[in-house]
Amino acid sequence: MHRWLFGYGSLIWRPDFAYLEQRPARLHGWSRRFWQGSHDHRGVPEQPGRVVTLMETVGSYCDGMAYLVDARTAETTFSDLDHREKNGYERHELELSFIEEPTSVVGLVYVARQDNHAFLGAAPLDEMADQIAACAGPSGRNSDYVFELAAALRRLDFDDPHVFELETAVRRRTTQIGGSSL
Repeated sequence: MHRWLFGYGSLIWRPDFAYLEQRPARLHGWSRRFWQGSHDHRGVPEQPGRVVTLMETVGSYCDGMAYLVDARTAETTFSDLDHREKNGYERHELELSFIEEPTSVVGLVYVARQDNHAFLGAAPLDEMADQIAACAGPSGRNSDYVFELAAALRRLDFDDPHVFELETAVRRRTTQIGGSSL
């Protein structure tokens, strides 16, 4: 059976797996937050970066991209994604609504719960921006993750104040670090 997968972070702009189709989708009752530590991609154990996870939030929603994964490749795809998301994320089955049509499906979503070993939680915006501007890991600079996500959300015409406010704060810091001024 084909399976839907919901991407709300790097999976939006870099899925790195084969899929049959993709559709803009919405996850009701959840918010995207930069509260998960990244010790293996956008940071290192001594200096973890921050990446997004989902937090249950009544009355909120998170827009992202749903991918239909072929049943014949699903086992390999999800095994690879389990490895990619190994730093605290778990698979959950949640109901997704397609943005451009009035239908919904159950899809797999990787969520880093608050009790995982790498969860960092909420912090003041300036503190998160300082951490992100200073971190890098095997997948690149943490700031690039923020910039790529914000750009992908804008291309899709999705609004996410948390991401866009953090992007502005991180950009200010990385510009200062680079010796330029705004």
